[in-house]
Amino acid sequence: MYQRKQYHTLFSRMQEKRRFIQVIMGPRQVGKSTLMKQVVNALDIPFVFYPADAVPATQLSWISDCWNAARAKMRVEGLKELILVIDEIQKITGWSEVVKKEWDSDTFYDVNLKVILLGSSRVMLDKGLSDSLEGRFERIILSHWSFAEMRDAFGFTLDQFVYYGAYPGAAELIGDEDRWRDYITGSIVDATINKDILVNEKIAKPALLRQTFELSAAYSGKELSLTKMIGQLQDAGNTTTVAGYLNLLSQAGLVCALNKYAVDLARKKNSVPKHQVYNNALKNIYCEKSFADAVQDRSLWGRLFESAIGAHIMSNAYAGDYKVYYWRTNPGTEVDYVLEKKGKVIAIEVKSNSDPGNEGLVEFKEQYKPYLALVVGDGGMKAEDFLSMNPVDLFK
Repeated sequence: MYQRKQYHTLFSRMQEKRRFIQVIMGPRQVGKSTLMKQVVNALDIPFVFYPADAVPATQLSWISDCWNAARAKMRVEGLKELILVIDEIQKITGWSEVVKKEWDSDTFYDVNLKVILLGSSRVMLDKGLSDSLEGRFERIILSHWSFAEMRDAFGFTLDQFVYYGAYPGAAELIGDEDRWRDYITGSIVDATINKDILVNEKIAKPALLRQTFELSAAYSGKELSLTKMIGQLQDAGNTTTVAGYLNLLSQAGLVCALNKYAVDLARKKNSVPKHQVYNNALKNIYCEKSFADAVQDRSLWGRLFESAIGAHIMSNAYAGDYKVYYWRTNPGTEVDYVLEKKGKVIAIEVKSNSDPGNEGLVEFKEQYKPYLALVVGDGGMKAEDFLSMNPVDLFK
């Protein structure tokens, strides 16, 4: 079975003496549970696994029950160490306080119980970790799969990666595009909205949230103002509501709205957003053309290609701790993606055809003096190479 690079990180940490809780974070269907199972099955350490999916959100005692069952197993079987794994821990309201209490108790009484927590809601996890568990945990962040990973694990070509995206669970379904779309819609979109957002947030208009996702995903790689979005939504709210929903969808790892790059913070916030999915499969489930037909439509394929580059950039942004924008002064004078990290700025222009024009990149370089200006695609870095690397490495 294919092993992602995070496998070695978790394997190594679990072999160390008990020191930190290991928190595996990432959006749905990127392989968090698979990674955990690969590691615990390879280690010579017993483990117990408890999923929180069906547990009532208010049942805090469930966490302590899991912990006590693990301790009892250690005592009864005379184990020197044991791994406790809890999946979707963020679904339990107030989980971090209980985890802190149980972890600190084991530390005080020298109980060698090592802990792995998994979760798909980045915001809920981050809040609990920062509120109660500072100094007690390490993150292992799983992003969406890169082109190199999909190629090596499933034999994907670059064109297949651009169209079908990077969900490993869907890789073997691409021969039946209706089945592939049903999987992405049900196992990822519906599950994320219904289980990760609606369960944890008070949403006044769930139908509007879903429509916001669908429209934003369909427009991935394009600019679309919130006002124009409202005009296309059936259950329209106001721009503040739609902006809030876009923020929740971004936190859930589905789709985001990029601001225009500017030195002035207010100008960034007030710009027309450019929409961007975190995985190109989320855009292409709404594509009206099949893979074979889309490849032949060069205009359409150029838009799908740009969205795929943007998805790769965004899926690594959280772990890489960089911000992403776009830049434009007028049509034809634009930069597709602008990355910013600790004062360094990187400008990326995507080229999917033989058009030699890079006026936007030239003007951006003159105005902002970026750390790096890069063309991805024709006339620049090969798409295969860019989609196989972590964009944070460009800041080195």
